[in-house]
This record gives sequence, C-alpha cells and structure tokens, in this order.
Amino acid sequence: MNPQAKLMFALSLLLGTTITITSNHWIMAWAGLEINTLSILPLIAKSHHPRAIEAATKYFMTQATASALVLFSSMTNAWHTGQWDITQMTHTTSCLILTSAIAMKLGMVPFHFWFPEVLQGSPIITGLILSTIMKLPPIALLYMTSHSLNPTLLTLMAIMSAALGGWMGLNQTQIRKILAFSSISHLGWMAIIIPFSPKLTMLNFYLYVLMTSAIFLTMNTVKVLKLSTLMTSWTKAPALNTMLLLTLLSLAGLPPLTGFLPKWLIIQELTKQNMAPTAIIISLLSLLGLFFYLRLAYCATITLPPHTTNHMKQWHTYKPTSTLIAISIVMSIMLLPISPMIPTTL
Repeated sequence: MNPQAKLMFALSLLLGTTITITSNHWIMAWAGLEINTLSILPLIAKSHHPRAIEAATKYFMTQATASALVLFSSMTNAWHTGQWDITQMTHTTSCLILTSAIAMKLGMVPFHFWFPEVLQGSPIITGLILSTIMKLPPIALLYMTSHSLNPTLLTLMAIMSAALGGWMGLNQTQIRKILAFSSISHLGWMAIIIPFSPKLTMLNFYLYVLMTSAIFLTMNTVKVLKLSTLMTSWTKAPALNTMLLLTLLSLAGLPPLTGFLPKWLIIQELTKQNMAPTAIIISLLSLLGLFFYLRLAYCATITLPPHTTNHMKQWHTYKPTSTLIAISIVMSIMLLPISPMIPTTL
C-alpha cells in the first residue's frame, strides 16, 4: 500500500477514535465510529486476497448495522426524553438497544461470529489494530453510559462471552483466531464489572491492550501465523520466544504476572457486590482459556516438534528486537507489584 495512503488511514483512525471518546452528543459519537470503520476497511482488504475481501465485507456489514443501532437507540432516547447527551441515556428500551449495538461493535457474545473471521482474514498489524484501538470507542461509550445500562443483561452477556471465548478457542490452530477468542473472553471480564466499577473495566482494557500488543508484535517479528510454524520459530529469536511464554501466561491471568491484577480486582469487587457465585462461574470459565494459552506457550518454547515428521528449522536472525516490543513485554509481565496503588485511584 502507498505510504501516503497508509498515513491518511492511520490519521483517520486516530481522528475517529478521538471524536468518539471526547464527544458529548450522540451524533458526534456516531460520526467518529463511522470514520473509524471506513478508515480500517482498506487496511483489512489491502492484500487483495479473497479471504481479506471477505473479512472487509463482513466487518463493514456488521459495523454498519451496529452504527445504525447506536443511532436508532439515541434517536429513541431523544424522542422520549429530549436529550442528545451521551450521559443522559435514561429510556429503558434505548439502553437495551444500545447495549446490543456496543456488543456488536466489540464482538461480544451473541454478536461475536464476525470477529474471528475478520481477524483471520487481516494482516497481523491490522489484526492488532482491530483487537486494541478499534475497541476503544465502544468501550468509552460503555464507560459513559454505564450508570444507565441493565446489569443483568451485561452479566449474562459477560458470562456467555467468557464461556464461548474459552470453549471455541480450544480446537483452533490459527494463532489469529485463538487471539480473537481470547479477546471475546476478556470482553466478558470487562462487561461483567462495568455497572459496578467502570474504572476497573478501563484498567482491564488498558492491560489487555498492553499484553495483546506484545503478543501481536512478537508474532509479527518472527512471522508466525499457525501453531505448526510457531513450534519451529524458537531458532529465529530464542530470547523473544522465551518472553512470549511469560506474556501468554500473563494474558491467561496467572499470578504473579500483570494479567492476574485485573482479574483479582474484578473478583474482589464482585464479591463486595454480593455476586460471589458469578465471580466463581467466570473464574472457572477462564480455565478454558488457560488451556489454549498453555498450548500456545508450550508451542512457543518447545525445542523439538512433538511428532516425527521433519520440520524445516528457521534461520536464526540477529535483527535486534524493537524497543516497543521490549517495553510492552516487560510491562505485560511485571506490573503486579503496583497493585497496592490501584484501589486508591479507583
């Protein structure tokens, strides 16, 4: 793709995200979401592969439907209350439609079917953008309307997301699809706590972005897309693959790594809200995800493939790892000691 075009699309992405997260009026938020959608489409379809075109078409249709529902819910709310302010979402039906629209934007269950397919058809860096930056505007809208949303509906969708995200990721061999189901599972953790502690949802989102960025950038460096190629990639960058092991375990939420911090705080908050059974259910469902994270971690650090067919070993590359990957991996692993500072800011 032309560098000037790529720069224009990247700036449009930043513009759309900024407009949505800083707006007070529903029409401005909707316009930001539309700018975002239109600027990511060329980045998804740039390889001209049939799968990429299919992914771009699926993404456009889903996001257009979700944007129409956002507009419809805000118009219904304005019709009944006379308010276009995002924080004044008080009409019950509008809130239910808005929850569905944002769930569709994010790829939460039961509107999750498009996300793994789109991520699989996109290049790795575009997949990183779809999993991180593109989720910020809908999460920001959830944050701003959290006091109006139905906690029962959000809890139900969150538990279904955690269950299906873990369950459907079990038999995948494509790394991008595994990371897509991982994202759906993490969205469950974010959605379950947003009616009670929106700041905790944002903390979970920021840490998820940090860990996912580290994994996507590592995959991009060693040029790995499938589990079978991941098994032989350790010769390319042994140190990077070792750190990838720890980052994957952090994303799974194992102590004493960074990924344990948001899960710990969310379980604590749910217990305070007398929702201990819910906390137990979502904790047990995260064990499903732990299985495929462990499988990824095993494949990343294995020194010999577990079967007898010959694999061609990759050439060792002496290309230095970028500073961005180094910083994101270190932060993905070592932020748990700051946890005593968190409750004072939430």
